Amino acid sequence: MKIFKYPFWLFYRIWFYILVALPILVLLPVLVLSILKESWYPFFFKLARFWAHFILIGMGFNISIIREQIPDPEKSYMFIANHTSMADIMLMLVAVKNPFVFVGKKELAKIPLFGFFYKRTSILVDRSSPKSRQAVFLRAQRRLKQGMSICIFPEGGVPDESIELDDFKDGAFRMAINHKIPIVPITFGDNKKRFSYTFFSGGPGRMRAKIHKFISTEGLSIEDTKQVNHQAHVLILNQLQAYNG
Repeated sequence: MKIFKYPFWLFYRIWFYILVALPILVLLPVLVLSILKESWYPFFFKLARFWAHFILIGMGFNISIIREQIPDPEKSYMFIANHTSMADIMLMLVAVKNPFVFVGKKELAKIPLFGFFYKRTSILVDRSSPKSRQAVFLRAQRRLKQGMSICIFPEGGVPDESIELDDFKDGAFRMAINHKIPIVPITFGDNKKRFSYTFFSGGPGRMRAKIHKFISTEGLSIEDTKQVNHQAHVLILNQLQAYNG
C-alpha cells in the first residue's frame, strides 16, 4: 500500500516549495526594501511571520501552541527548540511574536530565493570554523543591543530520525548567560511526523508546540553553562516523550 503514497509525497514536497516561493515572489519589492537597514528588521519580521503562516496553513497543518509564559515585547530572549524538520523555521516564526534573529548553518544560504533573504537577516555560522563561531557572538551581541532576540536550534543540526533529541551544544546557553537574557525552551511535538527531511514522508495534520516557562540566567556564570544546558534538554525531552505517549 505504501507505494500508492509516493505520488502524494512527491506532490506534497513540490507543493511545499511552491508555498515557500510564492509569497517571496509576490512581496519581493517590499521584502528587499525591508532588509536595506538593520533598524527596519522588525518590519521584515512581520512579513516573515505572514510567510510562515501562509506555508503552514497551505500545507494543511493544524497548529496548536501552548504558552506557559509569554515573552515581554520589550525584552530580549534566547529562543531554543528541538530541530527535526524544514518546517521548524516556520513554526518558530508563528509561535514567537518577539522579533528574533536566527543563528543557523551557512548551507541554508544556498537555497534559491529563500537563501538570499536568509543570509541577509540571519547570523550564519560555519560550525567547523572557530573564527566563524566567534563572529557569531559578536553579531549576536550587536543584535541584542538593538533590542532583538536570538533563536538557536541547540542540537547543532538535524539528528538522525531515530534520535528523539540529540545532545545540545553549549553555544546558545553560554550566549544567554553572557548577556543575562532568559532562555525560552520550546518543544515541537509533531514536525518530524508532519514534514521530516525524509523526502517520501509526511502529510497534513496537527502540529503542536509548547513554550515552556523561561529559564532565568540572572546570577549565573559561564561555569553554569552545562547545568542550564542539561535543564533545558531534560525539559524538552520530557515534553517530547509526553507528546509521543
